[in-house]
Order: sequence, then C-alpha cells, then structure tokens
Amino acid sequence: MLSPAASPRTILDHFLARVHERPDAPAARVKRGGRYESVTWAEMAADVEALARGLLGLGAKPGDRVVILSHTRIEWTLLDLAIQAVGAVSVPIYPSSLAEDCRYLIDHSDASVAFVEDAEQVAKLREVRAKTPGLRQVVLISGAAGEDDPWVMEWGAFRSGGEAIPEADVQAARETVGPEDMFTIIYTSGTTGRPKGVVLTHGNMLYEADAIRQVDLARIDDVQLLFLPLAHVFARVLQVGWLAVGNELAYAESFATLKDNIAEVRPTVMAGVPRVYEKFYAAVVDKARAAGGLQARLFEAACALSKKRGAALWGGAPLSPVEALAWAVLRRLVFRKIGAKLAAALGGHMRAMLSGGAPLSLTVGAFFEDAGLPIMEGYGLTETSAGSCVGRPDAYKIGTVGKPLPGTEVRVAADGELLIRGPGVMREYWKDPEATAEALEDGWFHTGDIGEIDRDGFVRITDRKKDLIVTAGGKNVAPQKIENLIGSDPLIARCVVFGDRRKYLVALLTLDADTLASFARERGLAGDPTSWAHAPEVEAAVADIVARGNAQLASYETIKRWAILGRDLTVEDGELTPKLSVRRKVVAERYGDVVDSLYDGGVLR
Repeated sequence: MLSPAASPRTILDHFLARVHERPDAPAARVKRGGRYESVTWAEMAADVEALARGLLGLGAKPGDRVVILSHTRIEWTLLDLAIQAVGAVSVPIYPSSLAEDCRYLIDHSDASVAFVEDAEQVAKLREVRAKTPGLRQVVLISGAAGEDDPWVMEWGAFRSGGEAIPEADVQAARETVGPEDMFTIIYTSGTTGRPKGVVLTHGNMLYEADAIRQVDLARIDDVQLLFLPLAHVFARVLQVGWLAVGNELAYAESFATLKDNIAEVRPTVMAGVPRVYEKFYAAVVDKARAAGGLQARLFEAACALSKKRGAALWGGAPLSPVEALAWAVLRRLVFRKIGAKLAAALGGHMRAMLSGGAPLSLTVGAFFEDAGLPIMEGYGLTETSAGSCVGRPDAYKIGTVGKPLPGTEVRVAADGELLIRGPGVMREYWKDPEATAEALEDGWFHTGDIGEIDRDGFVRITDRKKDLIVTAGGKNVAPQKIENLIGSDPLIARCVVFGDRRKYLVALLTLDADTLASFARERGLAGDPTSWAHAPEVEAAVADIVARGNAQLASYETIKRWAILGRDLTVEDGELTPKLSVRRKVVAERYGDVVDSLYDGGVLR
C-alpha cells in the first residue's frame, strides 16, 4: 500500500494519511442495489492503487492530461486520486457538454486519455474522434463498449491492464510531483466566448484543505452529502476538505433524487447552489399556502416580516415597533414549526449548510435563519480555487459571503471591483499568457465582481462588473440585485433584467414548474404549463410579485415591463452554464425580439 509523505505534497498524501490512521473506518457511502453501503478508507486505497497501475499500463506519464467526463460518483474521486498518484493532471468535463465542447477541451488541453461515464458520453467522443487525434484511449466507467473498437476500453480491462505494474513504479511517478505542479485544468464555463483553462496546482488545493480545517467547516464526525458536479471547482474543494478532515461523504444518486437521498443519509453537512435551498423554501411556502385559512394568513404575515427583516440588513426599511412586536409573536408561533419541518426534511441532523456558486437571496437567507437553520454563504472563483471567503458557524452575516479565509487577502479597487490575493489563486490560464497577465497584477486576481467589505470584515458581492447596466439616463444599475429580489418568490424560477442604454428596465421571467402546477391545481386552471404561464390568474400573481419587488427599489431600478416565457432556461439549450448561471448574451440573442417588444409602445407599469 502507498504511504503518505511526511509532509503533504499533494491531496493524495492527505488521503493516504486517513488510510493509515483509520483503514477500517467508513470513508464514503454509495447507493448500490437500492440501499446505501459504506466503503472504508482501505477499500478506497486498494481501488486507487489499482487504477493508478491501470493508468501506467496505458502509458500515462507525469504531466499528462487525463479527462474525466462523468456525473459525480465514487469512481470520479477514485480516478482523481489515481491521476495524482501517477503525477498526471485531471481535466474535468461536464457530462452535459455537447460533443463540440468536449472536442475543444480535449484538444486545447492536449488530453491523451479520457474516462467517460457511459455509452452516451462515448458517443459524443466518437462523434468528434477525427478532430481529437491526440486522444489515444477512452475508458468506459460503466456499461459495455458496444463496438469492437480498441479505442474504447471497458473498466474491467483497464484495471486488469495494470496488474503487472509494480507498486514501485507508481511510487516513482508520484515522487516527481510537488506542490508547485499542476493538479488540474478546470475550464471556466463562462457566460460568453470560449472557456479558459484555469491551472490550479497541488499547492492551491493543499491551502484550501488547511483553510477548511481552520474554519471548522467540516469535522471528523460529520456526514456530508455530495451532489454538486465534480467538474466544478466548488465540488472539488468540498472533496478536498473531506479527504483532509477524514469525515464520511455520501454520494447522492442525482439532483433529482436529492430529497430522498437526504432522508436516507441524514447528513450533518451539506453544500449546494442557491437553487437547492430555493427549492426547499418554495416547497415549504407552497404547502403552507395550500393549507388556507388562519394558518396560511399567519404564515404569510410571518414570511413578510422575515423578508423585511432580511432586507433591512442592507438598506431596507427596519421593522416598526408594532412590526417588531408582531414578529416576536409570529416567530414563536410560525417559524418554530417551520424550523421543525425543515429540519426533518433535511434529515434531522443538519449541523451546517453552505451555499455558493451564485448569490443567495436575502429572502431565502432570512427565512432559513429564522427557522433556526442558517445557511452560510461562500465565495470564490475557479481562478481562486473556489474558496476565498466563507461564513463560519460562529461568524456569518446574511447577505454576505463571510470573511476571507486565513491567508487570503481581499480588497476593493477604485472602480468597486474585488481583488483577491493568496495561496488559492491560480498559476495561470492554460496556453493564454495574455489573459493571465490581464487577470493577475502583482499577485492580485481581478475577479470581475463588484463588492464591498463592511467594518467587521464581511465581504458582500453586489454584481458582476460586466453585467452592470447603464441606462439611457446615465444611471448605473446592478441587475443581480433586482433579479434576486424578484426571483426570491417561489413562483419565479428566473428573472433576467435588461436595459443597457435604454430608457428603463425590463425583465424576462420564467416560472417554477412545481409551484406553477400547485398554483394551477388550486385555481382549477385548464391546459398545460405552457398555457398556464399566460393565464390571467398567473399573470396577475406575477404582476403582484414584480410590484412588491419594485416597492423596494429606487425608481430607476424598477421593472417597467416584463414578459413571461413559456419554459425555463436550460443548460441543454445553452442558456445556462453548467453551474446554472444565466448566459446573458445567449438569452439576449435568443429572446431579443421579446425584449425589443417590451420597448415598443404599451402602458408602462
């Protein structure tokens, strides 16, 4: 069995330290045959060594780029560790990527080997095979190859192909790697243009591992549920923290089964994007409203005061003395029960929840805190190894992304842009020295995000620098603020604001499918979701939502007109990035005629 280095040189050393300390302790939980089974640290180590030998059997050398094209699963982690063990460099690709996207990443990274999840992913690579001559081997993680083609190797054949490789060869390859060497190339999904390959080093990840332990985000007795895509840096850092701390990690089957998996696993720690928490929020709100009568009215009153309390933290009107008294009563009457139901829905053992990847609305943040289940926000970019700032269990503030991690510096430039410097900042953009020089200045990374730092050191993100709207009247508007405000209602899935160089702001809105279906049932609406979206009752409800949002905005920030789209935006149609951020350019082009129509006559709201 491989042994850890005396002083960690890679994340693999953290993993091997856990193996040697607690070989028979459960490391992971995996759903097999309809139930969760535990996998020990020693069992994982045996698999990692077998896969590392298999890689050497394929001719992998230190520095070689190796693609992983798969959903999150334990094999993803095992491969990640095996790639480190032979000194190679992982190149993750989202399984939702189109064939041409895969071709670009494989070609640009000069990858020689690709591990793919199933036949569907193999088909993508076969489609672009002629355009990726450097890709000499594809290995199928699950299922059969289906064709007699040596270019595609099945999992069993891959593992057995390294059986004759001695452990000493793995050890020799591993010893060539140090903290300054490449750990991974993660391509930014980007909202415009070609993605850039972010080179993160083993030293970047070692820093993240140490910082996670310092801020007490994970403890050795925690059970963590992982469902985020490991192709994204957020999930990779969560994985790094788990390997460094040595707690237990459970792999969700899919995002669609998340609620069931939470009930089965009963995690103590969970990290997700805001949409996950918005779904739980919407489910509670929908159920409470459906109850009707006095119970529903008390719930609505409590939620309104909770929302106002959250908005007051950042410039909104504070609760009046009468509202404060009402809130004290309603918090006990309503939110105590809500908290109990939410806690049960989250497995009953949740200790800490983390949100990242996009801003969490003040409404949702205040709702969970008032229910006794605070959500800590974190912030970072692929270029800063995901973790730059984070709220801690003992130090968080709604509406902020917490304080910088130990060893990381954050400052605000003259134009409001956040700059970050520290051990988590990337080495470079792969094959792009010009973009590297533009992004890094004296070690400071230009984030492209507009933000502020309060007197207590908490960082707040207000918008993307490139997304700022300048109206025809010269007013600077942060669309993210407006989108989060209107999008916080359970009925709204997405709100995308437009108005650059225009007289006023407009918005494209999409509706949450589950909430819309419940709304339609309660009101006996005929037809299907497409027709419901434009039913008078739905349009009236949306008008009320927009009006409530506008009431909390300056006049130049208000939405004067809007259009409800008949469907939500999707990753598959290229309207969202894999991390579910809106590709504004794509949406603006695809729905340009709709946006233009909102400026062509009609009554202003």
